[in-house]
Amino acid sequence: MTPLWRMAWRRLRADPVALAALAVVAGFIVLAVLSGLGLVAADWEREVALSHAPPSLLAGANAMPSQAPARGAALPANPWDPLADDMAALRSAATHAAEPDGGRKASLLFGADKWGHDILKKTIKGAQTSVAVGLAAAVLAVALGTVFGALSGYYGGWLDDAFNWFYSVFTAIPPILMILAVAAVLQQQGVATIVLILGLTGWTGPYRLMRAEYLQHKGRDYVLAAQAIGASDWRRMVHHIFPNASHVALVQLAILAVGFIKAEVILSFLGFGVPVGEVSWGSMLNEAQQELLLGKWWQLAAAGGAMVLLVTALSLLTDALRDALDPKGRW
Repeated sequence: MTPLWRMAWRRLRADPVALAALAVVAGFIVLAVLSGLGLVAADWEREVALSHAPPSLLAGANAMPSQAPARGAALPANPWDPLADDMAALRSAATHAAEPDGGRKASLLFGADKWGHDILKKTIKGAQTSVAVGLAAAVLAVALGTVFGALSGYYGGWLDDAFNWFYSVFTAIPPILMILAVAAVLQQQGVATIVLILGLTGWTGPYRLMRAEYLQHKGRDYVLAAQAIGASDWRRMVHHIFPNASHVALVQLAILAVGFIKAEVILSFLGFGVPVGEVSWGSMLNEAQQELLLGKWWQLAAAGGAMVLLVTALSLLTDALRDALDPKGRW
């Protein structure tokens, strides 16, 4: 570990907020990995509860209206009432409707969706997709931006002009239109497609910053000294300049992961998200907008709360990394 990274880790450990954010992000990543391996939430598609079963905390309140007909059934029957038999049948039907169907539960910890899927397991499975999309797309975008920026900033000349023209074309088009254009070209659904859409449209920020870093470092004494002893261009770019610019790539990775997790929600809402049979936080929020009209808010709360928690933790961790890697920071 280089002195820069040792100093950054020391600064990061001194910040309790950064450590808490790091623990939250690590927890989500571990959950996503365990879900991908089938160790948790593997049976999220099982119909274990009644349709729209409420969370456990609301189960008692929701059960009260359905028990009212049963209390009425205990009253003395009126032999002169011609509707007495019909009312008794309706009370019996209401009582049976309140009981679990085929062993299904009437409530779950986080509630159930319209198919009776456990929302807690669904949220964990959705974390697998959303975290994978955010991190994989961010890695792709930062990798492209770093390579393009390194070539452009180090060599300059016509290669720099070509990359700058390419960069100008991408930044001249609004991001949402660029995302939709790439999605229309690929014409497929799936996690890999979402990663390609976001990665191929998100490289411009890392490119601009890495180009500036290579322009700045290629004329410094340590790079000129490496050139004087016969180091190749590749060695100077990879082994000398990149370690001193890698903190920029790391911060960009965290920033883009936040943006791409939110972008996946937009893509799922527009119909370019995960296909049928898979789940993500975006698809859960898309379902929740219809459930909200029926007063069933628990799927919205679970997916939205998980996304807010992860995005907030990533944002705090990004700020802490930026401060820890800043050589001018005061500690």
